[in-house]
Amino acid sequence: MCGIVGLFIKAPELEQDLGRLLSAMLETMSDRGPDSAGFAIYGADKADLVKLTLSHSDPAALERVAGALDTHLGYPAERTIRSNHLIVSVRRADEERARAFATGAGLRVVGAGKRMEIFKEVGLPIQVAEQFGLAGMSGTHGIGHTRMATESAVTTNGAHPFSTGRDQCLVHNGSLSNHNSVRRELTREGLSFETENDSEVAAGYLTWRMREGASLREALEESLKALDGFYTFVVGTENGFAVLRDPVSCKPAVMAETRDYVAFGSEYRALAGLPGIESAHIFEPEPAKVYAWERA
Repeated sequence: MCGIVGLFIKAPELEQDLGRLLSAMLETMSDRGPDSAGFAIYGADKADLVKLTLSHSDPAALERVAGALDTHLGYPAERTIRSNHLIVSVRRADEERARAFATGAGLRVVGAGKRMEIFKEVGLPIQVAEQFGLAGMSGTHGIGHTRMATESAVTTNGAHPFSTGRDQCLVHNGSLSNHNSVRRELTREGLSFETENDSEVAAGYLTWRMREGASLREALEESLKALDGFYTFVVGTENGFAVLRDPVSCKPAVMAETRDYVAFGSEYRALAGLPGIESAHIFEPEPAKVYAWERA
């Protein structure tokens, strides 16, 4: 049992409140996932720059590596340190060099994109949200996850969201039965995986299909044939937000839509504190149907 939340802002005036609202939603799902938690925020971008989210068990190492990275690249890269995560913005042409330098220095690449920043850690959701200052973040959309581990160890790497492509991430409640065979197929297609978690395979499948030209909606529709098991997915991309439940849909899910936002929660109580919820269109996503929204 895990908890999922997501919020896609339509009204620009609400973007400054994204972190505050998502933080409250995440905290509400604590009893569905007390082992670890994580979230992705899609914030502002800068032309020709890529944000790398990097992590290390020792926060002091982040400042040292960040300074050495500046020397390696030959320019001061914009950076923000939040606890044991480092967000560093590098020129698009330098992304691979920066990745190689960071991993060589013992840091882990959590995600990368023009707009996406990912934070995740072991601990209660309220502690994780406070550790990284989620309530003070702004952006257009975000997704979050509270994990109750059932098939793999409780580790930072095993926490959600999982990201396997630029500005792409996924959170998942459920269990995939064919993730090992799908992982082997995706590895042959050039994807790599850092964990044995089935959710990372789902993220990788979507990355592969979108790399081959599918839209987010099309990739999710194709996943209904490729991925076996019980699942609810909430997915974020640079400009998109999507939800999919498996054909049986035994995992709980509820959504709310107003003219200002679209929200997802594993349970209604995750949505109860949102502004205007009393007049929102509340609905349960149908089985095997893709729900997707995208910013122009």
